[in-house]
Amino acid sequence: MTTQPSPTIDVLIPARNEEAALPLVLQEISRDLVRTIVVVDNGSTDRTAEAARAAGARVVDCPVAGYGRACLAGLAAMAEDPPDVVVFLDGDRSDHPDHMSDLVAPILADEADMVLGSRTRGVAEKGSLTITQRFGNWLATRLMRLFWRADYSDLGPFRAIGWHALQRLQMADTNFGWTIEMQIKALGHGLRTSEIPVRYRARIGQSKISGTLSGCVRAGTKILYTIFKYRFLEPVKAVPART
Repeated sequence: MTTQPSPTIDVLIPARNEEAALPLVLQEISRDLVRTIVVVDNGSTDRTAEAARAAGARVVDCPVAGYGRACLAGLAAMAEDPPDVVVFLDGDRSDHPDHMSDLVAPILADEADMVLGSRTRGVAEKGSLTITQRFGNWLATRLMRLFWRADYSDLGPFRAIGWHALQRLQMADTNFGWTIEMQIKALGHGLRTSEIPVRYRARIGQSKISGTLSGCVRAGTKILYTIFKYRFLEPVKAVPART
């Protein structure tokens, strides 16, 4: 008898100036569950890359800022030896990596293709989600429900997706539209998606997006543009998920 190899799970963490938080994030990730942690140094001016290497992560350099751009760079590096499942996680310690086993379990059981960690269905520590973030999540998920009948509650970055399912989406956004692009395209490709409630805490340091007025405006504008792009300019039609 031959033994089937265990599914491989890799983690992708885009990070920009997260020297203080990143070592704590990496410490909280279960190495029994995860094969490789890829940290994308997205133009940091501090010792983010050094901190990642010291904790045993693989570091990918992406000097031009942009969340989606960093994710694309990390995925390109992963493609050399792709995992079965990719987990996206922020490097600011706002997410709880101990939810990771719950995120990947439905994918490993072939019950889902993508699982989102929902902060709004879980417990968000006081001050961890700004009023702007809460309103933006509410508006974006309501629009996706209106246009595609999608049952999303959050645009949170903490998520897991099967490698082959992710490749079908042909992700392209280079900045703030990355998470919602993935969720809309998942509908168009009939991916089986689900959400689990996750805990969320106040990040270490100031957010580059929600922590500034200009960041909030740019992120909100791009998210709304992405929704209307895939509704009217490059229409995505939701198709039933496979059973």
